[in-house]
Amino acid sequence: MRINLTSVWVDDQDRALRFYTDVLGFVKKADVPVGEHRWLTVVSPDEPNGVELLLEPDAHPAARPLKEAFVADGMPFTSFAVNDTKAEFKRLQARGVHFTQEPTEMGPVMTAVFDDTCGNLIQITSQV
Repeated sequence: MRINLTSVWVDDQDRALRFYTDVLGFVKKADVPVGEHRWLTVVSPDEPNGVELLLEPDAHPAARPLKEAFVADGMPFTSFAVNDTKAEFKRLQARGVHFTQEPTEMGPVMTAVFDDTCGNLIQITSQV
């Protein structure tokens, strides 16, 4: 068994696609119309056949309150692995990404947290 898909709820699929591809550097994998929304996934350019991230509309009544509660508590919705958190922080900050937590060493890992512009906080993590 392996993970092949995970999702993040977004309030605007077009804005999410631009952010996750143009800013973060992921690559669009699937874009299929499904009613008023789309089955829209991105992948790491390093693993085009790896785990897909579904940019899922937050239209479900439970999604937005949950997202808002996570953000209010400063909790990341998900985490992405990077080789060097400090370097990725600098790269993304130069691209205009707003961080809510600068690189912080937490035992064996270094983490940072940013706002994905679509209603989520996302954590990046590397080994120290």
